[in-house]
Amino acid sequence: METEVKKKNEVWEWSKALLIAFGLAAIIRIFLFTPIVVDGESMMPTLEHGDRMIVNKIGYNIGAPERFDIIVFHAPEAKDYIKRIIGLPGDHVAYEDDQLYINGEPVDEPYLDDYKEGINGTFTEDFTLEEKINAGTVPEGTVFVMGDNRRHSKDSRIIGVVPMEEVVGSTSFVFWPFEEAGIVK
Repeated sequence: METEVKKKNEVWEWSKALLIAFGLAAIIRIFLFTPIVVDGESMMPTLEHGDRMIVNKIGYNIGAPERFDIIVFHAPEAKDYIKRIIGLPGDHVAYEDDQLYINGEPVDEPYLDDYKEGINGTFTEDFTLEEKINAGTVPEGTVFVMGDNRRHSKDSRIIGVVPMEEVVGSTSFVFWPFEEAGIVK
């Protein structure tokens, strides 16, 4: 009789432990961090199709986005996109002769250097913010994003600025494939 009670208590303790573990995992995934798989080539060479990353969902609840952060956001096609923040609220963004200009000042994009070397012609076509979103600056509460693979990226040049409420979070850590695991810039 006593061993039967011990077995029931042990089963109950294991059940509670599993429920707590699953509950914590769900809370972490819903509110703090979640995995995502890179789909497509718009962030090459920084991110490859099939890379698996961790998305930090709480970062922008605590702090503000920064230029060149890699973010995940809900795109208009009911799909999540991964892109890089180029323009912040109040910024004027333009591209001329493969040079990014923010508020009239040239800004380096060192994450593109290796990729630009193998390209014939212009890597990023010339544009101004006015041409792409019909505004002189990035509106408050939004960001202007672009993929690193500028010739093959559906980004703010096509879909417009991204409202911050559509941003899932930032990402900078690849965890799979294992040989490419680490922080990306």
